[in-house]
Amino acid sequence: MKPPKRIVLAADHAGFTLKEAVKAHLTHQGIDVLDVGTFSEDPVDYPAIIRKGCAAALEQKTFAIIFGGSGNGEAMAANKVRGIRAAVVYSDETAKLARAHNDANVMSLGGRLTAPKDALRFVDLFLRTDFEGGRHQKRVEDLEA
Repeated sequence: MKPPKRIVLAADHAGFTLKEAVKAHLTHQGIDVLDVGTFSEDPVDYPAIIRKGCAAALEQKTFAIIFGGSGNGEAMAANKVRGIRAAVVYSDETAKLARAHNDANVMSLGGRLTAPKDALRFVDLFLRTDFEGGRHQKRVEDLEA
């Protein structure tokens, strides 16, 4: 799969630094980035920022990458948005399976737990992995019901 032309990024203060590294990586690849914030390490509450990022991803019909300290709270907030399937990614395998088996459209990364070099690899794997469909399609449809 070719990566999309545009990606939405959203982060809280704990994910800000990793978001900036991923933004530079995507931009270097010629991918347009829509960054909905946060724009510093000043403390913020993540739910509203994550909802804004997810809404933008749905509107743009593209993927979002969200960032927090662990990525867990951000994934929980994202999964409250109808049409979003967010997965916390922490390995090559979780990056690939989130797409291949779950058709995830949002990737959640932990800025306090993920080294930038690993995050960039996870991002590339996530964005280049196709959904397999088949036996997984029914399950994804059930998630959307």
